[in-house]
Amino acid sequence: MIFYRLTLAALALATISASSQTPTTTPKKPATATTAATSHTPTTHPAAAAACIKIPDISPKIPALPPGAPCPKALYTISTVPTVKLAYVSPLESSNLTETLGIESSSFSLIYVDTKIGTGPLAMPHKFYTIHYTGYLTDGTKFDSSVDRGEPLTVEYGEHQVIPGWDTGFDGMHIGGKRRLFIPYQLAYGATARGPIPARSELIFDVELLSQSDTAPAPKAPPAPPAKPATDPTKPATEPTKPAAEPAKPESAPQTPPNL
Repeated sequence: MIFYRLTLAALALATISASSQTPTTTPKKPATATTAATSHTPTTHPAAAAACIKIPDISPKIPALPPGAPCPKALYTISTVPTVKLAYVSPLESSNLTETLGIESSSFSLIYVDTKIGTGPLAMPHKFYTIHYTGYLTDGTKFDSSVDRGEPLTVEYGEHQVIPGWDTGFDGMHIGGKRRLFIPYQLAYGATARGPIPARSELIFDVELLSQSDTAPAPKAPPAPPAKPATDPTKPATEPTKPAAEPAKPESAPQTPPNL
């Protein structure tokens, strides 16, 4: 009987001891649907998140952007930091010497506004683009237009056949789309004047991407020269014919009729 009581007491002590040493854990809550959905939320496309950018002041002579057009954004921005610096400058030199030498720091962007989203295929690099365009200076001067000539231009995109602002300015467009490009002089004709375009001119282009092709268009046949007239127009077609011979003279004078 005593042994049985001791055994029960030992079992009770062992149970108490085991329960005091068993670690207590809080059950984890199952992951909610909200948490799982958050991990698969798609990220926003960088182009859609691009910030609006200030464009330069332009003349009211340039056609206004259509109502509802998006704000201007940068296709890309370039910052230059020269690797050399002027160690000494004579007082005789002008204050814009670094600009003249091309060793100043600068930052510029290729800015665009999509005025019409095309419904055709996405424009691809290294293809032949057929483009309608009109170019302006910021003062409103129209210096070139394929629209006015009624003849679009075809260039091989990305092959350095045109100014850098054109060679990189159609990215993201679809065939049939229209875009306005604000091209800084560094991506245009630089510090050199070109025809009606003064040096260091920022250019504005309204462009329309008409089509793209893997091959260059066939050259147009030169117009045929006008046919020469069969005869010299300064001379009469036929010369008057000369009489074969002079009329024969009578052998004697005609006799007068007798007086009645």
